[in-house]
Amino acid sequence: MRVVGLTAVVVLMIVSTAAADGVKIGVNVGVPAPVVIAPPPPVVVTAPAPPVVVATPPQLVVVPGSTVYYAPGASINYFAYGGRYYSFHEGAWFITTTHGGRWSAIARERVPQPVLAVPVTYYKIPPGHAKKMGEKPGHGCPPGLAKQGRC
Repeated sequence: MRVVGLTAVVVLMIVSTAAADGVKIGVNVGVPAPVVIAPPPPVVVTAPAPPVVVATPPQLVVVPGSTVYYAPGASINYFAYGGRYYSFHEGAWFITTTHGGRWSAIARERVPQPVLAVPVTYYKIPPGHAKKMGEKPGHGCPPGLAKQGRC
């Protein structure tokens, strides 16, 4: 009886295998679409605008006791040293290779030491004074001078 039962099982396996050749079984599992979290927009730090274009070469005067030249008639801080031109504008340093060239921002560490050593009295707009120029009278000014309208 065991042999007959075992034979029946084997025959059923062969028949079911032959019959299953044309049958395709598929399983679909509903997987939700992935959730994409966009990174926050990058923080853009805007650099100050470069100084104005200098159309004609300004008259240069040597800074006493230095090898740096400055332009007393220019409307911007304008220094010449080593065949290049430097400007300190809105808290940043800029460089160009020609008097009317395009200004490029430069790290303070790359500005030659003689240029950095120029006394602020030779700056058209001394460092820190650009903001003060736009202030209302009486702000950042000693009270006595403010009352007199002298700053």
